[in-house]
Amino acid sequence: MLDYIIKNGHVYDGTENPWTKSDIGIKDGIISRIGDLSSENAKQVIQAEKLAVTPGFIDTHVHSDLLCTKPEIHKIKVLQGVTTELFGQDGISVAPVSETTKPLWQKQLKGLNGDIGDWPWNTIEEYLNFLDHSDIAGNATYLVPHGAVRTLVMGFDGRKATTEEMIQMRELVEEGMKQGAVGLSSGLVYPPNVYSCKEELIEICKGASKYDGCFVVHIRNESNKSLEALEEVIDVARQSGVRLHVSHFKVAGKVNRKKYEQALIRMDEARNEGIEVTFDQYPYTAGSTVFHAILPPWMHSGGTSNLLEKLKDSEVQARIKDDFKNNSDFENWVLNCGWENIVLTSVTTENNRWVEGKNMIKIAESLNLEPADAAFKLLLEENGGITMLIHWGDEEVITGGMKHPLQIVGSDGIFGGKPHPRLYGTYPRVLGHFVREKQALTLEQAIRKMTGAPSQLLRLKNRGLLREGYAADIVIFDPQTIQDNATYEDPLQEPTGIHYVFVNGQLAAENGNYLGVTAGRVLRRESEYAKNISV
Repeated sequence: MLDYIIKNGHVYDGTENPWTKSDIGIKDGIISRIGDLSSENAKQVIQAEKLAVTPGFIDTHVHSDLLCTKPEIHKIKVLQGVTTELFGQDGISVAPVSETTKPLWQKQLKGLNGDIGDWPWNTIEEYLNFLDHSDIAGNATYLVPHGAVRTLVMGFDGRKATTEEMIQMRELVEEGMKQGAVGLSSGLVYPPNVYSCKEELIEICKGASKYDGCFVVHIRNESNKSLEALEEVIDVARQSGVRLHVSHFKVAGKVNRKKYEQALIRMDEARNEGIEVTFDQYPYTAGSTVFHAILPPWMHSGGTSNLLEKLKDSEVQARIKDDFKNNSDFENWVLNCGWENIVLTSVTTENNRWVEGKNMIKIAESLNLEPADAAFKLLLEENGGITMLIHWGDEEVITGGMKHPLQIVGSDGIFGGKPHPRLYGTYPRVLGHFVREKQALTLEQAIRKMTGAPSQLLRLKNRGLLREGYAADIVIFDPQTIQDNATYEDPLQEPTGIHYVFVNGQLAAENGNYLGVTAGRVLRRESEYAKNISV
């Protein structure tokens, strides 16, 4: 007897093939049978007439590294069909650490990843083992974070690494790959990654390439110098042999619109050269990250504590204000997008909770301060623990990227306060707004970008497709009614139109309700993908 039979659904297998009307049988967490199962029995039969039956969605950019252990918070990912997530993003994550660097990263990441108390791990292996023994709603994969590795070797020093230090970092990346990571990440606008040169990136990427890992990177600039930033990481992939995946690909600022199309052409050219390039994208015209990312790179040397100490100095503040107005050599969100387009989404203290959901112009007016002075005041009062939302683009540009065959859907969702609506709405928004309403994609294309394509990127075995013998991560939804309900004004609204979600063969969500199931697993790098390396 089967555990479940999903009957008469329109099965989209994740390859972009047209749907086929088939039954799916689930047994012991695995897709046991696909076909006509009218003569089979099951403990539960789900009628899926006129519904889409697809692989579980794989989110290639998340910040759930800690809060995945809190299912009552993390459940929103399952409720929108996400069954697997990729942690360790932007080069700034929770492992590897040492007893010296751990307190620094706990403070640095509090606004981005949340707080679960002490971290009972140092190595990537220990962190993944911790997740193994935690109640997690979905599956977890991990990237070796560049910044965590860099601080183990040279702290938060704002300088270039020596050749010996680069080699030490590459060896730590290799160690992380052996312990189960599927690739390497960096965020080249975040400290301490921002201080790295191309030679350092090439060296550390060799450690990921050795095990056929991917390099998932927030490029050094996503606005005025976006083409140069893209060229840098393409050359890193060329010289290291790593597979390149560009995070939340965008080009901010109306003056830079033409660069978006040029960047897509450049990725195609790299592909033609033999470099495996992909990118992910969220379906919104605003981004979100930590608020202290508005500050210029020279402020971040030494970590958050040092940054806050420097920020108390009036001469330092004056220099920052001048950079805000005139410096285009870094990712200057204030210059490129304006204070009116920077919205604070979460703080850590109750005293400042009132700023959540307001833009910096309104906040500054309430405080009777200039926007820069209001920003300094809040950063100091919150010990840097603030996240923000930045309106940077328009939907026409989003649609152009979404149609590109190298695009993969990723949410970049951040928990806390009044978050970016992408945390609650990314996948239903693609399927409802961009597929059904705008017809920018076919349903088959969109599903591949959420399932088969990210599975290929991460080299996941038996995931991302509906095949006999594959893990039963499955989503069942109504293409005519699926909808994101989260907005910038009211972002904590759950989606509608998703009827069932299975994680490893267990029914985790039904008709918009999370069932409390914690069937998620840690998915470690498959050792057979190593390039003639014994692990």
